Amino acid sequence: MKRSEMHKERARTEKRRKYGLAAVAVLFLGMLPMAGCREEEAPSTYHVEYLNKEKNRIIQVDYEPQATDTEGLIQEFLAVLCSDSDNVECRKPIPNDVEVTSYSLEGVLLTLSFDADYNNMSTVEEVLCRAAVVRTMTQIEGVECVSFHVGDGPLVDARGNIVGSMTPESFIENPGAQINSIQNTTLTLYFSNAAGDGLVREVRDEVYYSSNIALEKLVMEQLLGGTEREGAKSAIPAGTRLVTISVVDGICYVNLDEGFRNQDYQVSEAVVIYSIVNSLSELPGISKVQISVNGDNSGMYRDRFSLSEMYERNLDYVVSDETGEVQNTTEEE
Repeated sequence: MKRSEMHKERARTEKRRKYGLAAVAVLFLGMLPMAGCREEEAPSTYHVEYLNKEKNRIIQVDYEPQATDTEGLIQEFLAVLCSDSDNVECRKPIPNDVEVTSYSLEGVLLTLSFDADYNNMSTVEEVLCRAAVVRTMTQIEGVECVSFHVGDGPLVDARGNIVGSMTPESFIENPGAQINSIQNTTLTLYFSNAAGDGLVREVRDEVYYSSNIALEKLVMEQLLGGTEREGAKSAIPAGTRLVTISVVDGICYVNLDEGFRNQDYQVSEAVVIYSIVNSLSELPGISKVQISVNGDNSGMYRDRFSLSEMYERNLDYVVSDETGEVQNTTEEE
């Protein structure tokens, strides 16, 4: 080999060596964040949920966010959900004319506020929008449930019922582009007796409900709807509405509106509290209940029951079916 050719070969070899080291360095640097993710047990890939072109089902698209903290991820995902996708098959779940006016994170509950144009969506599009937003946002560490506000108040469904807090399990997609199905269950509810000093147990068989609704929300809707049993009445003050409800680590957080403070002194305060607590505690996975009013759990309910307390089931106030008498009328917290 000639000297000039030997020099050229050495140059090519050195060039290949340099490129090889650079490639290894790039590969190593690229692996560092992945290793970090595994150490923190955080997902290396997120996804964003879009609507399909026909807006009758949801499409999941992988997404790598730039932000790493909770606040940054919330802002970034909200921006993406309001933006068009590069994929022509995808439609953003939050339409052009709908604006996210604000958001707040309290505990594990993320509340999103929208302007009044949110109500212009069709029924199917609105449900899919909610599903896409909730499933996307609850990927963020620290966000376990999402609540929607529209205009000046909480989001309500077509029947005027407050939708409340939602988790990914609140939305179940079924074949045929249906997002919900009808199921039935048996519920055990507790209402006030006629005297207002005890609880009456009412078992409801074959309660039909949409699979989109959480059972704890179903229980509260049934309680607020009143009793079907003769000699019983609702323990919860008339006009009370459910704002949000969620279950985290066995604790059910019930957020009622200001109507809960409208006192009916013909019903014992213990009966009011344990009508809710006992009914919810019949559900598997719920061991304690905390009640708040418009998100505020400071102060007392009447004189004896602190709203900051987490209450467990107490059957001492249940009326005996045989005697019609309260088993124990001592009002203990």
